[in-house]
Formats: sequence, structure tokens, C-alpha cells
Amino acid sequence: MHIGLFFWDVLPAPRYGGTQRMVVWLARGLAEAGHRVTLIAGHGSGVPETTLVPVDLSAARRPDFDIRPLLPSDLDILLSYAPLRIKPEGPWLRVLPGNWKPGTRAAPNIIFLSRDHAERHGGKAFVYNGLDPAEFRFRRDKDDYDLFLGRLHASKGYRWAVKGAKRLRRRLLLAGGWRPSLSRYVRYVGSVGGTRKADLIAGARTLWMPALWDEPFGITLIEAMVSGTPVLGTRRGSLPEIVSPEVGALGDTLDELVERRASLDAIAPEACRARVERHFTHQVMAEGYLRMFREYLATGALPPGRLLG
Repeated sequence: MHIGLFFWDVLPAPRYGGTQRMVVWLARGLAEAGHRVTLIAGHGSGVPETTLVPVDLSAARRPDFDIRPLLPSDLDILLSYAPLRIKPEGPWLRVLPGNWKPGTRAAPNIIFLSRDHAERHGGKAFVYNGLDPAEFRFRRDKDDYDLFLGRLHASKGYRWAVKGAKRLRRRLLLAGGWRPSLSRYVRYVGSVGGTRKADLIAGARTLWMPALWDEPFGITLIEAMVSGTPVLGTRRGSLPEIVSPEVGALGDTLDELVERRASLDAIAPEACRARVERHFTHQVMAEGYLRMFREYLATGALPPGRLLG
């Protein structure tokens, strides 16, 4: 199958770039499964498993952007990670990386990132994200700190992580986009990516993810798990689908998270890694999208997503 992937940025992302990394990992998984992948992305992109069709990013973000001249004539299907007001002539699907306003109903060609994500937008089709385990470090022995990794925005719940660390008197490293006011138990390490990020995740005893919004997926969850690091989070969005009892703990309040933090020290790092290897690799993700592609090409409709067994 010849598959096109469109994203309106340069790939791979130089630093964090959650959705950008998903596109790269999906391209890799599709190529490893024996499919031909054309990447339509910004000038300067370099994903070895794909054939690049460069696009001017300022043009790609305009409402009158027309992707049709950029598409190969033998393309079987296009998967876009951005809206397309001028529709391609052939079959195409769109991934919704974020959330729309409550009450917004999705078009029938949209793929979501979890069951919760789909149901909140009136859809049924979803594919869980996956990563390439080779890009992360697995550590059984952990250093003496917990970690929060993500945008330092109230909806991400970083303040809960800070308050929890203070109450537990545990060392917390906070990695994100801007510097908040902290305490002697919390250290800010700035925005991280690449090897530095992989080392921080692998060395952490716990990843705090006390989301106060409905996470469509939450890539840092599987980044922690593949590194052997358990997760402490809220029951918001996709988290109950991704974080099972053998790899973490969930709660509805800060008090519950503080109470359950101690239990995570008994979780086996191998169990965390095994859950990702079974459900959340780039190869598993690619097979999920291929299932969507085949059904859509055969019937004109997307199948429901598959929950984890």
C-alpha cells in the first residue's frame, strides 16, 4: 500500500513535539510493515523511511491551501494530521491530535487516539499511539526523584504534582516550558528532549501525570512505562485505558494521589516495559492504522477502535 502522511511542520521535531514524534513513529512502523510512505511536510524534514514531498509551511497553514498538486498519482490513501478545507480527490482520513469544544461532532473520516477521545466527539474509530522503544532507556534501578514532564499549564496538573511532592517530602523534577515558583522539594530542569529527556524518565521512580483535563492520549505515559517508570495520574481522558494497576495508580483527588504514591515503589519496572511492548509500540500503532485504512478503502467507513485485551 502507498500511504501519504501530511503534517504542517518540520519532522522530526528538534525537541519535544508530541504529535510530530507520533507521525515519525507511524511512518517508521508502516515502512517496517512493508508499505511505501510519502511524507508531505515542511522543507528540511528528514524521515529516512519515507519519500519527502516538501511543503511551504506558511502556505500549508492558510485556509486556501490545496494539497492535491503535492499528492503522488498512485497514492492509495492519505492520512492528515491537520485540517484540509480543500479536500483531496482520493480517499483520505484525518487524525485529531487534540480536543475540540464540547458538543463538536466529528466528521466520519476522523481517527481518534483513545475510546474516551472518540466518545467525547461522537466517534468510534480510534488507534492508540505507539513509540519506538529503541529511542528510550530501560532502567530497573531508579534515582531518588519523581518526575513531572509536560507543559506547565494548569490543565496538566503540575501544581498537584508540586503540592504532592511537598506533602510527601519527595524530590520532584519538573520538566516543562517555563519556570514556576517552587520549593526545596521541587527542582525545575527546563524544557528537555532527546537523550536528556530519556535519561530523566528512565531515572525517575514515578512519573506524575495528574491531568486536570481530558487527555486524548498522553504520550509521556508510555514514554515512562517503556523506561520502566510507573505512572501516578488522575482518571481523566484516556488515562484509565492506558494505565493499568500493574503499571501505576490513578486517583480523583490530590489526597488520593498522595496516599497511593508509596504503593508504586513495589511495581516491577519489567511490567511497565512489557505493557508498552504489547500494546504501545510504533509497530502496533501502524497495524492499528492499517486496519483503519483497509476497512475504509473496502467499505467507505471506519471500524470501531479496539480496546486493550
